[in-house]
Amino acid sequence: MNEEVQSLVKKTQGFFPKAFVNSSNELIFDPRSNLYFRLEDVENHMDFICKMFAWLSRPISKSLSDYKSRKILKSFNQLLGTSFTKHEMLLIYDRLGNDVNRKLCMEFIESNYDLLVLIEN
Repeated sequence: MNEEVQSLVKKTQGFFPKAFVNSSNELIFDPRSNLYFRLEDVENHMDFICKMFAWLSRPISKSLSDYKSRKILKSFNQLLGTSFTKHEMLLIYDRLGNDVNRKLCMEFIESNYDLLVLIEN
């Protein structure tokens, strides 16, 4: 893991207090909810943010309890400096979840998270 990714992990731990990297090089955001992604192919800030959208948008919008969803979404928004709602996360999951469209995800990030980028595609 390079220094940039290490710095992102450390920053993440400030907003997700139970976050840690396990022996399989997975960043675990919340152990009880099993929220994580693998760090092996994360080389920079863009990769990291793309993975956050790819792997956290579904649990936030669909599978977590309302309480846990609000808590994780709050940390997610604080980390990225955003203010997404659960409803907006459902749109994000629909377009970017499971890393189905990395190019679109990068465009979305580069647009400063303009949801119109997702709506128009």
